[in-house]
Amino acid sequence: MEKKDTREPRENRELMNEEAGRLRQEARERRNNNTRKTNRLWLWLGVLILIFILLWWLWSIGTFEDLSGVTNG
Repeated sequence: MEKKDTREPRENRELMNEEAGRLRQEARERRNNNTRKTNRLWLWLGVLILIFILLWWLWSIGTFEDLSGVTNG
């Protein structure tokens, strides 16, 4: 009887360790997915900022002003 009682807590600990390992793995996967999504968002934000800077530069040197007829020569 005593041997069976000592085995049950060990089995419970093993089950808990397996469950904890599975939960850690799921958390790692979720974190990696969220990191990828965040990196993509920052990349697109950077692209949009660069496009804005390019358009602003073109406007400031007068390329778009001449094409649109804003200035008189």
